[in-house]
Amino acid sequence: PDESAFAWGLPGSLAPVGNFDPLGLSTGVDLGTMKKWREAEAQHGRVAMLAAIGMLVTEEPIEYHPLFEAYNKDIGPAIRHLDEVRAVSPFFFEILVLIIGGLELNRALKGFVAPEGDFGFQELNEDYYPGDVGFDPLGLKPSDPEEFATLATKELQNGRLAMLGAAGMIAQELTNGEEIFVNLGIAQDRFDPSTLPVQF
Repeated sequence: PDESAFAWGLPGSLAPVGNFDPLGLSTGVDLGTMKKWREAEAQHGRVAMLAAIGMLVTEEPIEYHPLFEAYNKDIGPAIRHLDEVRAVSPFFFEILVLIIGGLELNRALKGFVAPEGDFGFQELNEDYYPGDVGFDPLGLKPSDPEEFATLATKELQNGRLAMLGAAGMIAQELTNGEEIFVNLGIAQDRFDPSTLPVQF
């Protein structure tokens, strides 16, 4: 890490925006705090990328959903799909909590200082790279540090876009209750709100 560089020289800056920090939040921040922020950004970006893809493929016209049959009825906008999941698979959320808890425990054990002796809250291990939890089943992580920094920057940039995109899709569906492609006029609206297991 380079203290004189923007964000301690951590990956994430990309032209044409470059060192984008209009509020000056990264100015004078220590390395530990910057690594925590980058860790949070990487994790939230990954969740947002999954959310954005999930919202698009589970709605009209694609309507692929692994938890229930979508071919016989339109289950509506993605913001209402959890109602259907609860009705069809009642224990799904309990299992999901266990899976997420296991993943978060693994991340905590790998990246964070153990809460014993003199430690700071959410303090990352010295040798832990923000977002690198060791999950790489396809062996895509480059061994060259420069290539790894480029890949990390790409992931952060795509995650930032996905966070904005997912937020926009959720806001649009909350505003008018229509699916994304239906709202764009690309797909036909077959959704009947009276078929939902939870009514508002």
